[in-house]
This record gives sequence, C-alpha cells and structure tokens, in this order.
Amino acid sequence: MRIAIVTGASSGIGRSAAIEIARRGTGVILTYGANARGGQETVAAIEKAGGTAVALPLDVGDTGTFAAFRDAVAEALRATWRRDTFDYLVNNAGISHASLLEDTTEDTFDRLMRVLLKGPYFLTQRLLPLMADGGAIVNTSSNSTAMAGLEPGYSAYASMKGGLDVLTRYMAKEFSPRGIRVNAVAPGSTRTRIADDAFTRFPEVVPVLAAKTALGRVGEPDDIGAVIATLVSDESRWITAQNLEVSGGYNL
Repeated sequence: MRIAIVTGASSGIGRSAAIEIARRGTGVILTYGANARGGQETVAAIEKAGGTAVALPLDVGDTGTFAAFRDAVAEALRATWRRDTFDYLVNNAGISHASLLEDTTEDTFDRLMRVLLKGPYFLTQRLLPLMADGGAIVNTSSNSTAMAGLEPGYSAYASMKGGLDVLTRYMAKEFSPRGIRVNAVAPGSTRTRIADDAFTRFPEVVPVLAAKTALGRVGEPDDIGAVIATLVSDESRWITAQNLEVSGGYNL
C-alpha cells in the first residue's frame, strides 16, 4: 500500500485531498494544527469509507518541532502499515492574511513566511530520508501569484506563495534523480475556513467572486482535492515541475 502525508487536513482543501487520496487506496498520515477535532473527523471519514488514516499534530510555522514530527511519522508508518517509508507528500497547511503593503507589520510578514514558505521547505527536507523513490510531492500555492487580475492586500501572502512556486521547480529538479515528481496546484477563491472562516463571515463576497469566475461559482474543497489526488497518483507519472491553476477560470 502507498502512504501519503497531507498537512493541514483538519478541514478544507487538505481534508478533501486526504479523503480523495485514501479513496484511491492509499494510506494517509494527516496533520492538524489547532483543530484536533477536525483532524479526527477527517480520520473518521476515511475509515468510514474503508481507508486507513492516522492524525498527528503539527505546527508548520515552527521548524523546531519537525524532528519530533519526523519521529512520529516513522512510528506511525511502522505501527499502522509496517513500513519504513512513505510515498507522497502534500504540503497544504497554510494561513491567510490580507492587508495593504503600507499596513503590513513585520510580525504578519514573518508569520506568513514561516508557515507558507519556510515550513514547506524545511519540512520536506526533514521528511526526505523517509520518502520512497518514485514518489510525488504536491505544494498548495495560490492564483494570487498571477501576472494579472491582482487584488490589493495580498502582497505578503502572494509573495510567499510565489516563493513556493519557485521552490516547487527546484524541488522537481533536485529530486528527479530519485524519480520523485514535484508539482503545485494554485486554487482560486475556494470555500474553506481560511482567513478566520471569511466566506461564512462575509457571504456577500461569494456572488462577486462567482461573477469573476468563468464557470460561474466559487471553488469547493473537493474541486482542489481531486486534482491533488490525481497529481500524486501514477496517472500523473509524466508530470513534474508544473503549477496547475485550479480556479474555474477566475479572471478569465
């Protein structure tokens, strides 16, 4: 059985990706931050469908915890699947913050950097010795890095995601001798709990975003999760170093 690690899978895109990957017969180690209940709910959904999953806590913004997390992953692999390695890594955990450049604090900038760029960089580095050759990595980026149609307020957030896009290509280059493919997905506006559950707090933005989307609605987590599951699978065995926008044609 193949095994995947999916970070930030207590809700939203991460939960959808974990469930869809498991539905295709892959075991899942999923992580949660503050939402432990959400992590267990994702495990329950996978198990109800006949899959196998383990939930582990992880603060992607604190690299000092990564060594202990690696040990927890190694133990879960042995105890649950009797394996020493895993096959797929989905660097999905994230946060969002919107503020104009003139109003952005260094603390906000640094927090975004730690979670969205430094975290995936050093978590991947830490987990590489446990990753089997011939596997795959998917990084969750954002269409906020696009060349046109930008929305004011995302200069810091999008800069980190832009860095992740570049990192994706370098990972693909450096890991290719081991047959490890690396790609990114760039969602558009997606109905998740990110930014303090903004879609629930500001429902009036939904029709505005839908009007800007060629396919006429905002994205749902399952729209993205299905693509992530496809990219880690053997169906995508000849795809690497790509950043696939999954936005329903936002600003098309």
